[in-house]
Amino acid sequence: MKNAKMTIHPDYRIGDISPRLFGAFLEPIGSMVNGSMYNPRHPSADAQGLRADFYGALRETGLPCVRLPGGNFVSGWQWKDSIGPMAQRKAHLDLAWSQFIPNDVGHDEYLQWAEKAGAAPIYTVNLGTGTLQDAADCVEYTNFAGGTWWSDLRRRNGHAEPYGVKTWCLGNEMDGPWQISSWERDPRGYGVLAHETSKAMKWVDPRIETIACVSSSPFLNHYPDWDMQVLEACYDTVDYISLHHYHSAPPEMPEALLAGYQAFEQYINTEIALCDFLRTKLRTRKTMMLSLDEYGSMFRPRGEAHLGMGGRQGAEMFFRFDPNRAYVRHDPDDWSTRRRRPITNEMLAALGTASTMLVMLRHADRVKIGCATGGLDNLCRTDREHVWKGTAYYPFTQMIRWARGVSLRCETVCGRYDVPGYAIDDMNQYGGFEGVETIQAAAALDEAAGALNVFVINADLNDDQLLSLDARGFDGWRLSEHIEMYAPSPEAADTWEHPDEILPRRRADTSCEGGVVTATLKKASWNVLRFERDGK
Repeated sequence: MKNAKMTIHPDYRIGDISPRLFGAFLEPIGSMVNGSMYNPRHPSADAQGLRADFYGALRETGLPCVRLPGGNFVSGWQWKDSIGPMAQRKAHLDLAWSQFIPNDVGHDEYLQWAEKAGAAPIYTVNLGTGTLQDAADCVEYTNFAGGTWWSDLRRRNGHAEPYGVKTWCLGNEMDGPWQISSWERDPRGYGVLAHETSKAMKWVDPRIETIACVSSSPFLNHYPDWDMQVLEACYDTVDYISLHHYHSAPPEMPEALLAGYQAFEQYINTEIALCDFLRTKLRTRKTMMLSLDEYGSMFRPRGEAHLGMGGRQGAEMFFRFDPNRAYVRHDPDDWSTRRRRPITNEMLAALGTASTMLVMLRHADRVKIGCATGGLDNLCRTDREHVWKGTAYYPFTQMIRWARGVSLRCETVCGRYDVPGYAIDDMNQYGGFEGVETIQAAAALDEAAGALNVFVINADLNDDQLLSLDARGFDGWRLSEHIEMYAPSPEAADTWEHPDEILPRRRADTSCEGGVVTATLKKASWNVLRFERDGK
């Protein structure tokens, strides 16, 4: 068994933890909307055709926020064609995902579904084919009380009170060559559009906040210069920048999955440095905050890769303008068109997501919004008939419920390992990772509740570790429990038929003497060490 040490102290403060740090992202791809969210023929369907078993299960998780309705999809979506009586709505082609958009689920349904799921909507406007006027009209329809065409139309459409959507994304991945009406070649043009659109939207509703796009991938060769040009043009009027990153590891390199936190750390640190440079250059006191509103860490098999592309990805590399490209019509009752990669090693997949969430917690002073791309699936697995809890449900909900208050730095001494470079495809190419920590941790101090929670991943895939946690700075506190979760085998998975294959359990042999905790951490495991202040 290997040894590791950690020290935590109430003075090791990073910053306040936003209640919106552990949200989810929703886009109508495959069956996520037409099937999981909406199916008027499902036994649990409500009057709108929305599956109550799905949104009810999400409500129970405490999901704080959900970014919707996309995604690449939204850069061609015309929200005005998705409102009003169903028979009058217009169906369109979705150029992003080669599918029909019947608009059975429209603007109002998305927002009302979020209400039913208990999650605050983070709404993305179309700044691809859409205009500033469309965006301003959308805010007026959504948030204005009444007395105008758009606000009164909302009332006639059945929602008398304003939705009160607070947070608005100014487009999606506007630098991506794959994006409909991309601003890849004109960063300042997008920055000016974001600036002017944010102004107009806030003139409609001064209570809202806006999020501008920066580079949607650190792999693109215009990163981070594109970000700099955009932000210099809109810094004064936006409140956050939108970060997107997907980390991939081939299934035969599981150690690479848990090394991906380094990619997120570098990406976040670069954007913080860029924002702070501009704060000085623009002579402003405003500190820009970050929204990591699309992210994922996943296993992906290697595909064709031309090494050394250096981020030079053109549109033809994503779509190749295939003359045989067919558009799919998704029936919510027919799951044969479902887009979903099979999960390889469910426990490690859950740890990959949790590892990224720990990065956000370690940057809680600047990262204020987080939306996991697979978050809805992590919190509530679905098929045509059922909902259930997958393995990722447990660390995800524990972070939602217990990562509150102030983020604390965890000083850790542990073993490290290196990962050689590898390529998944032309886009996702990694130069390797050095000094990957086998103990990954973050902590949250909720003084009002008298609670301290330390979240720890043993990223060593081969050995258990004996952790010595020095918490002597927390005089008057006691260890209340050590919760651990690990898989008995790589093939273990929580399914509808077998929901209890991987579950968190309380470990009985963890001790605390003189403020020093001694805990055994199983290999490839998730752990929460919970403390309570005496008297609570």
